[in-house]
This record gives sequence, C-alpha cells and structure tokens, in this order.
Amino acid sequence: MNSFNLPNKNLHSPKDIIPRAFPGISQIEIEELIALSQVISYPATSILCREGSLETKFYILLEGKVEVTKTINNSEERKLKILEAGDFFGEMAIMHNAPRAASVTALSPVTVLEIEKENFDSVIQHSSTITIAMVREISRRLRENDEMAVEDLKMRANELAQAYQKLAEQELARREFITNVAHELRTPLMAAGGFLNQLQNKAISPEKLPDTINTVASNIHHITTLVNDILFLQEMELILPKFQPVNLTVITQEVANHFHDKATANHLSIYVQAEKNLPSVSGDSKSLQRGLSALVDNAIKFSPGGGQIDIRLRKEDNYVVIDVEDHGVGIEPENLSRVFDRFYRSESPGGKMFGGIGLGLAITNQVIKQHHGQLTVKSEMGSGSTFSMRLKAINVVF
Repeated sequence: MNSFNLPNKNLHSPKDIIPRAFPGISQIEIEELIALSQVISYPATSILCREGSLETKFYILLEGKVEVTKTINNSEERKLKILEAGDFFGEMAIMHNAPRAASVTALSPVTVLEIEKENFDSVIQHSSTITIAMVREISRRLRENDEMAVEDLKMRANELAQAYQKLAEQELARREFITNVAHELRTPLMAAGGFLNQLQNKAISPEKLPDTINTVASNIHHITTLVNDILFLQEMELILPKFQPVNLTVITQEVANHFHDKATANHLSIYVQAEKNLPSVSGDSKSLQRGLSALVDNAIKFSPGGGQIDIRLRKEDNYVVIDVEDHGVGIEPENLSRVFDRFYRSESPGGKMFGGIGLGLAITNQVIKQHHGQLTVKSEMGSGSTFSMRLKAINVVF
C-alpha cells in the first residue's frame, strides 16, 4: 500500500477531530497525540487494514469515509460499518499483538492520523481519557460482533434446516421413485408375461392372436420407454452432444405428427402455428425433440377432457420460443416450482395420481439446461398450462 501526503485546504484540523474521537481529552493530551502521529492521505480504494495481516498502526480518520468488512465462513465478505471523520480504528490488533480482525478500505480519498504501535502504547499509558474512550468503543464493537454472530448462527441454522429438509425430500423422492419404477415395470411385465404364457400353452385362439401380440408389444414398448427415459437422463449428465444448427419448426412438426394418434385417441387435436423465417438454434436435434415430446405428452396426459393442444413457435428478441399450451386440469400454484423435479408426479383434482413416474418434465428441464436456455410454466387450475422453451437464436435461417 502506497501512502503519500496530499495537501487539503478543506482538511479538518486534528485539534478539531481528536476531541470528537475522545470526548473530554485535554489540550495537553491532544498535542502529545499529534506530536507522536503523522498526517497521511490515501486515494480511494486503498486498503488501510487488511484482515489477517500483522500490522502496527492505529488510525484516527480526519477526512473521508472508509468501509470495514470481514470475511465470514471463508467465502462471504460481510460489510460491518462505514466510518467517517472522528472515528478511529486499528487499535484491537496492536493492543493484542494479533492479526487484523477486519479489513478497512477507503471509499473516497481519505486523510488519517497514523500512530505507530510504540507511540500508541505510550499514549494509552499516559491518557486515561483515550483509554476509557477505547474501552467504550471496544465494548460497543464486541456487542455488535456478538449480535452479528448470533444472527449468523441463526442464518446457518436455517440453512442447515433447509438442507436437512431437502435431503429428506430427496430421500422420500428416491423411495417413491423405486416404488413407482417397480410398479411401472411390474404391471406391463406381468401383462406381457401372462399373454406369453398363454401363447406358449396355445391357450389363445387364432382370431385373438393379433390382438394378443399387439398387447404384448405395447407392454414391452412401455417398459423400453421407461428404461430409455432413465438412461437418457443419466447419459445427459455424462455426455455432452455436439451442437449444430437446428430447425425447430421441423422438429415441432415431427413431434406433432408422432403424437397425432395418441392425441386423437384422447379426443385431442394438436395445432401447430409457426412464424415464417424463424432463425435456427444451436443444439442437438435428438435431445431437443425428446424434450419437446415430453411437453406434448404431458399436455395430452393432463387434458383428460379432450380439446386442443396449441404449439406456437415465435421469435422473441434473440430467442426462439416454443409454447406448448393445453386446456386441461392445470397445476396448483404451490406445485409450480416442483413440476420439473425428477420423480415428481401430479394428482388429479380428485386426488388420484396421474400415470408415469415423473421423468418427462425432468427430461425437458435437463435438455433446456444443457442448451443454456430457459424453461418456464404458467398455469391456472381448471384452465390448463403453458410450458415455454426459450433457446438462443443463431444467424442461420432454413
């Protein structure tokens, strides 16, 4: 730290400032203090005291402002106070021959009265006024530190409670996941196994054979989809695909075509509306298609009354946005923040759980995070939900 003398016509005289720091100090004590000190000026941002350092100076602030800060938990820098003309600092460390307990940084050009340790020791031995003032100031700071420590402990206790709650929720989700996976696998496995057993025993009549084979194939497809979803999430965390320009309009139409039959079976129609000449986005087409598919599948699942699913593509600032809107059961406000969590499943208005194990929206969320985009949801109970994928546009138009 470089110090230098700066003449200041507006500088308050040390004889005026010292009594503000030490009320009741005599004129003789003031003159002794000045004689043992130096008037030094520092530019803004100068560090006068550095936390953890062994330093040997005591300061009385004559002009300007300084900020006192302390590092909490080895990472968080906490602002303790702002000091102005008439305040003093630096006494604790040199009285106890200990490292600085906090840092002091100039917020503006400052001028201080600096006293070296030997002179400081001499002053407090001869001046009861200065000693009493320091004892009062130290007591006040200790009270503040105690209050800060208590507040910090309360904050840490709250953080621990939240962390414990999160762990408990994760453990509950893990158990529910195992139970749900077991159920989701057991049901189609038992159904497929039962039909295969009948086929082996030739208990299926020829006319029922096509339907039986279709049923077995459907159950095996359900099992395969479930396993693929679990593996897909794991692979996404381990393998980053190579990004290329992607035409979201093409992907959206492919997803709409894929879900046409399922939507029709649920008395739903899928309507796609895309702005012309949309720019492309940088990404992986397969994972983006997977993420959008999960949104459309979710819209179908939560529209038990039929109706229409609207998929809109639009440009918004430097993003391409895909909105997937259904007019189904909606999501309760308190559950909006949880719908993208893995294994979270929603209840129907009657309290019955919808099917699935809660991986669809988690897949979409993971895909969008991997593409550095944004995934949001708006919903109203009884009126439906709108999920929006926002992806950064690039200067490639298909």
